[in-house]
Amino acid sequence: MISRNMHQGNQTTISEFLLLGLSNQAEHQKPLFVLFLGMYLVTVAGNGLIILAIGLDSYLHTPMYLFLANLSFADISSISTSVPKMLVNIQTKSQSISYESCITQMYFATLFVVIDNFLLGVMAYDRFVAICHPLNYTTIMEPRLCLLLTVIPWVLSNTVSLTHTLLLLRLVFCDSNTLPHFFCDLAPLLRLSCSDTMINQLVLFIVGLSVITFPFALILFSYVCIVRDVLRISSTEGKWKAFSTCGSHLTVVLLFYGTIVGVYFFPSSTDPDNRDKIGAVLFTVVTPMANPFIYSLRNKDMKGALRKLINVKRRSPFDTLGI
Repeated sequence: MISRNMHQGNQTTISEFLLLGLSNQAEHQKPLFVLFLGMYLVTVAGNGLIILAIGLDSYLHTPMYLFLANLSFADISSISTSVPKMLVNIQTKSQSISYESCITQMYFATLFVVIDNFLLGVMAYDRFVAICHPLNYTTIMEPRLCLLLTVIPWVLSNTVSLTHTLLLLRLVFCDSNTLPHFFCDLAPLLRLSCSDTMINQLVLFIVGLSVITFPFALILFSYVCIVRDVLRISSTEGKWKAFSTCGSHLTVVLLFYGTIVGVYFFPSSTDPDNRDKIGAVLFTVVTPMANPFIYSLRNKDMKGALRKLINVKRRSPFDTLGI
C-alpha cells in the first residue's frame, strides 16, 4: 500500500517505502525470522563479549585491541542497522518504512561498512609496525597516534556516508516506492529514483573505489613487508609465532575482500537486486557474526581474556566474599 503522497507540480514524492525483504514467499518468513534472529543474537553477544573482555583485561589495553574493540562495535552497529527492522517487519507482516527512517538507515548502513574497511587497513598497519619494527613499536604507536588512527576512520566514514546521503536527498521518487531489499541500501534506492542519478552513480563509483583501494593498498603493503621480514627469521618456531600474531586479522581481511570480489566482480546472479541482497547479507550479517569467532579461536590472548571473563561471570557473589 502506497502511503499519502505530497504533490509538487507534476511530480509525486512518496513519503514511505515498502521493503520486500529477502523473500516474498509466506512459507519462507518464519525460517528467515528464526535464522536472522539467531544470527543477530550471536553477533551482538560475540562482539559484545570481545568489547567487554578488552575493556576489563588490562593486558589487552594495547593499540591492536583498541582497534579490534572499534571493529566489534562497528559490527554490532552494522547488523543492528538492518536486521531488527527486518525482524519487526516479518513479525508484524508490515513492509513499510518511512522516508526519513529509510534515509537514516541508508546513512548508517553505509557508515558501518565503510568503517570496517578503514579499520582493517589501520589494523594491518599496526601489525606491520609490531612485526617489522618491534623494538620501536611503543614509540611509533604512541597514544596520540592511536587516537588519530581511531578517530580518522570514523570521520572519513561519516564524510563518505554524509556525501551519499546529501546527494540522495536531491533525488525524486515518483510512483514506485517498492524496494526489492530487506533494508534501505544505496544502490536499489538509486535504481528506484525517477531523477537523473548520473552524479550519484559517478560519486558512488569514485568514492567507492577510493574507499576500497586505499585501505587495501595499505593492507597489501603491510603484509608484503611482514612476509618479507618473517621469511628472514631462521627458526620455524619464530616464523610461526610472527605469523600467528596477524593470522586473525588476515582471515578477516580475506573474508571481507573475498566477499567484494565474489559478489561484485564474479557475481553468481546477473540480477542486480539479487546481487545487492547477497552482498548486503554477507557484509552486514555474516561478516560481523564471523569476526568474533575468528578472533576468539585464532588469538591466544583473546581466548584467555574471554575465558577469564566467563569464569568471573560464573563465580557467585558469595565466592568473592569467601563465604
